Amino acid sequence: MVIQKEKKSCGQVVEEWKEFVWNPRTHQFMGRTGTSWAFILLFYLVFYGFLTAMFTLTMWVMLQTVSDHTPKYQDRLATPGLMIRPKTENLDVIVNVSDTESWDQHVQKLNKFLEPYNDSIQAQKNDVCRPGRYYEQPDNGVLNYPKRACQFNRTQLGDCSGIGDPTHYGYSTGQPCVFIKMNRVINFYAGANQSMNVTCVGKRDEDAENLGNFVMFPANGNIDLMYFPYYGKRFHVNYTQPLVAVKFLNVTPNVEVNVECRINAANIATDDERDKFAGRVAFKLRINKT
Repeated sequence: MVIQKEKKSCGQVVEEWKEFVWNPRTHQFMGRTGTSWAFILLFYLVFYGFLTAMFTLTMWVMLQTVSDHTPKYQDRLATPGLMIRPKTENLDVIVNVSDTESWDQHVQKLNKFLEPYNDSIQAQKNDVCRPGRYYEQPDNGVLNYPKRACQFNRTQLGDCSGIGDPTHYGYSTGQPCVFIKMNRVINFYAGANQSMNVTCVGKRDEDAENLGNFVMFPANGNIDLMYFPYYGKRFHVNYTQPLVAVKFLNVTPNVEVNVECRINAANIATDDERDKFAGRVAFKLRINKT
């Protein structure tokens, strides 16, 4: 024989729920006495307090091993790469001499890029250093901060300085300037105490023919040792990277030319096929004329 369970009325359900939330006979709140709730809250307070203290201690110990100014691991850039300015998509420098808009964007980028190199700013912020030697600034047990940087004046870029230049870095006349810079690597002594310079060539025989003549600033594409080592962004607050400007004088018009520039330094390898930016940069140059 099936015994049917008596169906509770809505009022009974409400009364049972009210009694569960607060039972005046046993003084229980949601099935537990005040003492029971106090022990539960105390347990979780101690438990999460312990976890917080453990996390804080772990972070503090880790931070004691980390410098505020120098990355602990620097294996991503064992060999510095080269980059060009103006910075363009796919490293293509395309100039249409008769179309101002095609090269004005490059000019605006270069104006902004070279502004920190103005002679007046360099004289105000940076030191006149002795050429041909590293500008080392050791801490010697006492934090030497901020580090001083050597002046690299915009006027050193000669015809590519853009100062009082009606040709706009040569872009309006089909003789554009392209700037080469080496990526920063902290505490890297570029050149291994020997002179170094940048050279540029056409990648293939036909590129070499179409590339024509060019001049470099500073002369011979030299990069002086005094701009090294670099101590990091937070230490070297006014550091300005040395630049090499290449002014292309008679590139064959309406032809795409593949150019490769390399840094010639004793301790920078440029023949690693796995890293095509290690110590070198390749870009395309095209001068369109009608």
